[in-house]
Amino acid sequence: MYSQYKLQDETGLLRETASQTAGPYVHIGLALEIAGFAARSDEIWQDLAKDDAEGEHIELVGYVYDGNGEAVHDALIEMWQADSGGNYVSDFDNKRPFSCFGRSACALDGEFHFNTVKPGQVAFDGKKGTLMAPHVNIAIFARGINLHLQTRAYFDDEPTANANCLILNSVPSSERRQTLIAKKEPSDSKPRYRFDVYLQGDGETVFFDF
Repeated sequence: MYSQYKLQDETGLLRETASQTAGPYVHIGLALEIAGFAARSDEIWQDLAKDDAEGEHIELVGYVYDGNGEAVHDALIEMWQADSGGNYVSDFDNKRPFSCFGRSACALDGEFHFNTVKPGQVAFDGKKGTLMAPHVNIAIFARGINLHLQTRAYFDDEPTANANCLILNSVPSSERRQTLIAKKEPSDSKPRYRFDVYLQGDGETVFFDF
């Protein structure tokens, strides 16, 4: 005889819905071409900036590593950022020269890849005249992660802005802050920054609970 499952706890509130990881099938709904399906006309993908977008055009690349130092090949990365003037666009439209939101999958060669523009400084809420250092907001989805992880990538060639950023400097350890810095690396074309994400272990990336 089965006991009836109580939908409410002792306080009368509804119980939390059971969680489940993104699993290896997240690409079927969010990265159709990677999963072998035809792309939609309004697909959210890794090219945030078209050729005529204002600002400095850059690449942001990186790997996602697990606790054993192995690259995670089923990770999906979402990125949200301000434009070169430090402004966010509230509605996504990939027909614009620049859209603030994009996705990239690690399923092909293990590396995520974004074509975008370097973001401008954004005002910090509640602090008049205080600007955050240029950064991009990153969400990581992958098998074994119940709730997507959130982090930020700042830029190593913005030392003054980084030194004065309230969010970046809220991380107490300078060593831990370094896990949030994208490193500029040699490139034959536009500037390229590398931001590797470490889910666990030595050098684990700082994750935020926004």
